[in-house]
This record gives sequence, structure tokens and C-alpha cells, in this order.
Amino acid sequence: MKKNAIEKLVAAAMCLALCIVLPFLTGNIPEIGSMLCPMHIPVFLCGFICGWPYALVVGFVAPLLRGTLFPGTPPMIPAVAMAFELAAYGLVSGLLYKLLPKKPLNIYVSLLAAMVVGRVVWGLVRCAMLFMGTLPFGWQMFVASAFFEAIPGIICHILLIPVLVLALKRAKLLFVD
Repeated sequence: MKKNAIEKLVAAAMCLALCIVLPFLTGNIPEIGSMLCPMHIPVFLCGFICGWPYALVVGFVAPLLRGTLFPGTPPMIPAVAMAFELAAYGLVSGLLYKLLPKKPLNIYVSLLAAMVVGRVVWGLVRCAMLFMGTLPFGWQMFVASAFFEAIPGIICHILLIPVLVLALKRAKLLFVD
């Protein structure tokens, strides 16, 4: 294994560990703890740090692993939809960051595109689950859950992720090819 591949694997493992730990930290914040979407942060970072293949896997595994290790956090059926959402975040953020010129503005472009695509994927998976009879879901629930209830998380991600990516870039800790 090449040095760069080992660095990516270690960084991805750290991002996965953060996906497991961060919800414990924000879960104690009344009213908005879960609305901060703490598992999303390491997945986005993994896309920028390691690239889309690693981030896609971390994003898909994180909610399922967390739901298995700590039952009900998140509950397993919503965790499945969240797994596809976070996988889309990792895929899109990492792929766009790799393809676009390495300008600070493109960090925002990659992040915002990933946020939109991930939420659409989440909505599609929830619709599929509706047809399988697992959970009720509709347009109002989609808009409320994907956008209005997530506003604190969306703001947090827009403010935090680009700053962290730029700091990691300056520290030469981005391993994207």
C-alpha cells in the first residue's frame, strides 16, 4: 500500500470515529442538538480530505454503525435513509472538489451541491420506504425535515466546513489526488 493510501485510510477512519462521537457532544444541547447534523461534518470533511471513494463509504457506514453500536441513535429505519444521504454527501463533495479548480469558492460550490444532492437522495429513499410500508412520508415532511428543521446544521456546515478545509489545506493535510 502506498503512503498516500494509508494516510487516506487513517483519515477516513478518524472521520468515521468522529461520526460516532460528535452526536454525543451535540445531543446535550437543548432544542437544536440533533438539528446541527453532527454526523454530516466528518463525512463532508472526508470528501475534501480523502476523496469521494472514502467519503462515500464513511457516509454510508456511519449511521448504520452508530445505530448498531448505540441502538436508537439513530433508529435503524431512518438510519438507512441517512446512510444513503451521507454517502451522497461524501460522493458529491469529494468528486466536485477533485474536479473543480482548487479555489476557495469551489469549496462552497462542492459543499452546497453535496448538501442539495444528499437531501434529495434522502427524500427519494424515504419515498421508497413509504412504498415498502416502513414509515409515513410526504412532501411536507420532506421539506420540513430536509430543510427547515436542518437550518441550524446547514448554517453550521456552511460556516465551519470551508474554514476547516482551508486550514487543513494550509497544513498540507488534504490527501485528494
